[in-house]
Amino acid sequence: MVARPEAASPKSVAGEPEPTLRADAVGFLDALVIGLAATSPAYSLAAVLGPVVALVGVHAPGVLLASFVPMLLIAGAFAALNRADPDCGTTFSWVTRGLGPWAGWIGGWAITMTGVLVLGSLAEVGVRFTLLAVGLDGWADSTLAVRGLAVVLVLVMAAICVLGIELSARVQNGLIVAQTVALAVFATVAITRGIRGDSPFGGLTPAWTWLDPFGAGGSSLTGGLLLGVFAYWGWETAHNLTEEITDPRSAPGRAGVLSTVVLLLTYLGVATAVVSFAGTAWLAGHADQEEAVFALLSTGALGGWDWVVLLAVATSAIASTQTTIIPASRTALSMARRAALPRRFASISARHRTPDVSTWWVAGVGIAWYIGVGLISENALYDSITGLSLLIALYYALTGLACAVYFRRRLLVSVRNFLLLGVGPLTGAAMLAWLLVLSVRDLADAENSYTGQAWLGVGPPLVIGVGVLVAGALLMLWWRYRDGAFWREQASVAD
Repeated sequence: MVARPEAASPKSVAGEPEPTLRADAVGFLDALVIGLAATSPAYSLAAVLGPVVALVGVHAPGVLLASFVPMLLIAGAFAALNRADPDCGTTFSWVTRGLGPWAGWIGGWAITMTGVLVLGSLAEVGVRFTLLAVGLDGWADSTLAVRGLAVVLVLVMAAICVLGIELSARVQNGLIVAQTVALAVFATVAITRGIRGDSPFGGLTPAWTWLDPFGAGGSSLTGGLLLGVFAYWGWETAHNLTEEITDPRSAPGRAGVLSTVVLLLTYLGVATAVVSFAGTAWLAGHADQEEAVFALLSTGALGGWDWVVLLAVATSAIASTQTTIIPASRTALSMARRAALPRRFASISARHRTPDVSTWWVAGVGIAWYIGVGLISENALYDSITGLSLLIALYYALTGLACAVYFRRRLLVSVRNFLLLGVGPLTGAAMLAWLLVLSVRDLADAENSYTGQAWLGVGPPLVIGVGVLVAGALLMLWWRYRDGAFWREQASVAD
């Protein structure tokens, strides 16, 4: 096989090895929690459930079930590639192995920029819902106060990431418990009141037919799947801890696959409860309010205990603010180690054994994007998040394709290999590529954007998504001109 050159141990000026990420710092459960937190389950559900119901009605749980399929298939590809190459750069490293340095660089760029685009918005949701939960509604209505506190939150979470992955794991453990308990209380009360008919919105009795994703028709299904993929996005963060986890070759893969299953069960349970409690007409009528839907539902379901749901969304967004930094910073670290980015991004704190420079860069650029785009308009900020679908589908699809290509010599060794290393990843990649094309088509229509006005003749989310990819391609070409070392690597194949 033609393997990529193994990265030499970095040397300091004095000739001593530079610090590496702290091995055995976290365990399997820590990785599972961080993978779950990165998806921000409560926030994701609050953001997508209304729009999905507007498209498919009571079949929203079925669409979330269908969206799980490509995620599970790609999670299998991540697990297989992690066993072959346990690298914190994940998609960047693996796509470079399977498809070569050009595709690998773009995959790494896509992962890093998804974190940058969404970081400030997650922090804003965390701040706003925390203020609502503690009764500071006036502060929550102040754009200046919310954005100022959101910037502070990003800086605090970046500092926690730098101080150590162990501290990050402890913070996430606490946040996921609070989020899970709050969601469980809300879902239990909501579905009970929906079944009893004791709902101010009417209420519906759940039925097994709700799990049929095809019940609302093909065009509605494709739109719902685009939203569903966003809801699952983030589980792969467990793989970015591969150099810091006990049993690095198998634990991240198990955590990634299990996190998608846990998310499926959570989404099906909460979605069924919300549809049963609120009904389809009310949810569809409030689809444009996204995460605010849960704030409105909480009062109707829990009365004076509405802070429970507000707490769920707040802790979900706060947790994801931190975990979003982890994959972006470690991908940048991996790229810099291989000379795909300037060497300074490979800096690791000698004291804390974390990627300090790349972490602060991710936080700084994320804040600049959040403030800069927010000054244009709040709708432009929402459109930038919508544009994430392009980047997410791209790097997931690249990873699935790279898995099948890299393991191509093993595919006919056994039926298991054929299915798990070939058919599964390729099917997941094909589904995501299909969704990518549909996403481009839908985002091209300015009527589908929050801004409602065309940029360069198309919808702002498409301009932002394609613009980020074009900026990455230009940066890649510039860096290839400055330092071509990374581009001397060649694609390889597993024996």
